[in-house]
Amino acid sequence: MKKLCNITLGVLIFFTVVIIGVCLFYNYQLTPVMKTNDIVELEIPNNTTSRGIASILKENKLIRDEKIFLIYIKLMKVSNMKAGYYDIPANSGVKNIVAILQEGSKKNPNEISITFKEGINIRSFATIVSQNTNNSYDSILELLKDDNYLQELIDTYWFIGEEIKNNKLYYSLEGYLFPDTYFFSSKEVTTQEIITKMLNQMGKVLLEYRDEMEKSSMSVHQILTLASLIEKEGKKVDFQNISSVFHNRLAISMPLQSCASAYYGLGLEFNELGIANNEVISPKNDYNTYQLNGLPIGPISLPGKDTIEAALFPNTTEYLYFLSDNQQKTYFFKTYQEHQEMENKLKAEGKWYR
Repeated sequence: MKKLCNITLGVLIFFTVVIIGVCLFYNYQLTPVMKTNDIVELEIPNNTTSRGIASILKENKLIRDEKIFLIYIKLMKVSNMKAGYYDIPANSGVKNIVAILQEGSKKNPNEISITFKEGINIRSFATIVSQNTNNSYDSILELLKDDNYLQELIDTYWFIGEEIKNNKLYYSLEGYLFPDTYFFSSKEVTTQEIITKMLNQMGKVLLEYRDEMEKSSMSVHQILTLASLIEKEGKKVDFQNISSVFHNRLAISMPLQSCASAYYGLGLEFNELGIANNEVISPKNDYNTYQLNGLPIGPISLPGKDTIEAALFPNTTEYLYFLSDNQQKTYFFKTYQEHQEMENKLKAEGKWYR
């Protein structure tokens, strides 16, 4: 009897050790293969079986053993792992990997991002879109002439009025598209989809200032026009002082004399000719503020939030003039004499940028 008890005890100990060993081995197989937090990119194609998923994970060194992975998902009754493109941390382990695959992927390998910088104009917008999508430059500009499309935008957005249908405007939505970085599903994105995203963002930005805009003596179109001038004329640190110069001039019916507007009126990029001489400032058009008394007919660039805010909230100054040197420093003056003295000084010092 004693011998039988010893045998039984020995068998129990053996099987206990085996069971513990199996459990330890099983749990070890579920641990991460790699300890780093590097990201492993992979694709689970549509209709991939559990065995196929295990093979893909093994190939990418995310699991230790395919059979153990299959045993785990069977024991846990996992049946809803989704196809898609995944970025999986290398140190995830089987449990976390399965959770990621059950949640599904939102990653789109065809997704594109397009950045539109503050101060660009519609011509640059069309170039950027045509370079990053399957829309042609000419088709983009043609869309902006579509009367039915423009009317849809007027009916949809509170900040867009009939002004954008003025046939004297060079480009109907100049100044209305908010410059930022945007993400789209693929290069197949339409120009309408891009414009919608940019107008939606402009609407969010302008909503913050809607009360001030309604109290202003200027329309939204005029505010965006002024903001677009400020955007082209200086740096962020100078925006509110530049705005004060323009506001002060408007208050006394003094021409704004914005070189940026004169260049735009001729279809040129600002400083394309290197100097705002008579070739640039003399021609009469609806944008040249050397020849106009007041704001141009519409915006000359895509203004950002800072210049929209500056247009609404200028500094309180007596400045009527400003100029910049070739070190990108801006100087402000009350009188034309002060302006001329600084111009002569900068020329003598070799800092005159023209």
